[in-house]
Amino acid sequence: MTQTRTGAATFKGNPITLIGPELKAGDKAPDFTVSKSLVEEVSLKDFAGKIKLISVVPSIDTGVCDAQTRRFNEEAAALGDNVVVLTVSVDLPFAQSRWCGAAGVDKVVLLSDYKTRSFGEAYGVYIQELGLDMRSIFVIDADDQIRYVEYLGEMTEHPNYEQAVQAVKALV
Repeated sequence: MTQTRTGAATFKGNPITLIGPELKAGDKAPDFTVSKSLVEEVSLKDFAGKIKLISVVPSIDTGVCDAQTRRFNEEAAALGDNVVVLTVSVDLPFAQSRWCGAAGVDKVVLLSDYKTRSFGEAYGVYIQELGLDMRSIFVIDADDQIRYVEYLGEMTEHPNYEQAVQAVKALV
């Protein structure tokens, strides 16, 4: 049975309901299936042996999501080859690809949760009322243990970039 977390966060001050569990550091990272393109799907195992920084954004075409993805793209260059930075949103792969080209983002892998919401429900970030994934950050080690989690309380706020990057650097 899927867990429903009513009022777990807000959007512009209004309560929203998140579907899925509230994960914590130390939990085993749940598997997921997301789209890398319209025909190619990937899952957690496709990034096996890598440290994963997963940046979740509601929609790449909004100001905070744009800034968050650009920031992690900049940080990715200094994190090394054993780290993969993933951005997950429910935007269509076409929109993600267009945005990356326009923004010059080339170090972050954009993944779409639009088909099944597999990621959103497994990581407790699917917003029932909006059909989007809630802004959040997950750092997962090479053995797929969650080492850092930030669920934002308000969808329009920025995550703590420095803490997320430090959590990754502690594993490198």
